[in-house]
Formats: sequence, structure tokens, C-alpha cells
Amino acid sequence: MTTPYPILLVEDEPHIAEGLIFNLSAEGYRVCHVTDGETALQHLETDHYALMVLDLMLPGIYGLEVCHRLRQQGDQIPILMLTARSEEQDRIAGLSMGADDYLAKPFSLKEFLLRVNAMLRRSSWSAQGSPADNGTYRFGTNSVQLTNSSATTSDGTVTLTELEVRMLDLFFTQEGQVLSRGQLLQTVWGMAPDTETRTLDNFIVRLRKYFEDDPAHPRHFLTVRGRGYRFVKTPPAT
Repeated sequence: MTTPYPILLVEDEPHIAEGLIFNLSAEGYRVCHVTDGETALQHLETDHYALMVLDLMLPGIYGLEVCHRLRQQGDQIPILMLTARSEEQDRIAGLSMGADDYLAKPFSLKEFLLRVNAMLRRSSWSAQGSPADNGTYRFGTNSVQLTNSSATTSDGTVTLTELEVRMLDLFFTQEGQVLSRGQLLQTVWGMAPDTETRTLDNFIVRLRKYFEDDPAHPRHFLTVRGRGYRFVKTPPAT
């Protein structure tokens, strides 16, 4: 029998929490529910979870700060952020702090469960055993396993976030093609193509840090001035 995926739900509104717990449990997930950010951080210090469902507006430490602290510590647990705010800037703030996906209240339970399932499928918790060979993408000295959200680089093993996997998947499938900022924002983050944000640039910097021998002089993840970014699997010899 497959062990149910453990999910940490951080939600202080009782009626919302009850509904999510009921439906997640019905889907076979094991749910731990807490009502504030401090308790969530304490749980994550001692227990392992496949996913965290994190409300933005919490008593004490806000969800954004919880997310920020975890990413600063190097904790790459997949985070689905919930909020009553639907403004674009709130979505950008959540994703900039390291959330992997964002759902504005009110939302349908069907959409919520689909998001949870998709995130778990991407995460390393949902991978059974070693990744299949056809799920591995190699370039330079790097080996990326999109199916279990991990990569092996010259500096060691990296655990990738959901958004990093989405971006890499797009770059790999469009190898050699220039991807505009608008295309990346819309496809990876679901943002309007004309959104003004540094989030994309920060992600490119992170990918270069992971995969480039010299991040200041990238050879794989290239900036095409005035147009966007391009991934090159095999750079020309220098």
C-alpha cells in the first residue's frame, strides 16, 4: 500500500480549514493542520512534508515571511499559497518569496485539488525509486531530473522548486529558441505578459548559479538583449 503524502496545511479560518482537510483526506493525503506561521515553522524543523498549503494572512508571522524564511534556510518544500487577495502585486510578492503556486480565495475545490496533485507529481516525494532515463536532461556537466525535481551539478545535488522545474522544462523543449519575457511570465507564472517584475530576472540568476561554470559569463542561459532569454545545450567551442 502506498504511504499517503503528508501535507502541512497552515490556515487560520476554521471553515476553510475544515473543508480542505476533509477533501484532502478524501483524496488519500495525510493532513497536519496548524493555524499560525510560528507553529508551521516548528513542525517543519522536526517533520517531513510533501507539500505545504500556506495562507497569506496569518496571525503572528504572515505567510510571506514563513515562505521567505524557509527559502533562506534552503528548504525547498513545494508551497501552494492561498490568499483572499487577488491583486497582481500580491501574486508577484508570493512567488518572489519562493512560493511555487498561488490560489486566490474563493477558489473551487476541484481546482485546488488539481493544483495539489500537479505539485506533488512534480516533487521528489512523488517519484518512486530512481528517475527513468527519459526523464533526465543532460547539458555541460549537469544532469537534470525533471520528474523528481532534482539536478546534479559540478557543485553537488540541487533540489528544484516547482517554478524552477517549469522554467527548465520550457527552456529544454524550446532549446535554441529566444523566449520573450512575456512568454516566460505567462507560461511559467501565469502572469500577464506585460507585468513589470524582477522575479524572472532573479530566477535566471538562480539558474546560472546552479548550472553555469562561470555565472557572470553564462554559456547555456543567455540574455538576448531587448528580446528575452535563450537556452543553449551545447555552446560553440571557445
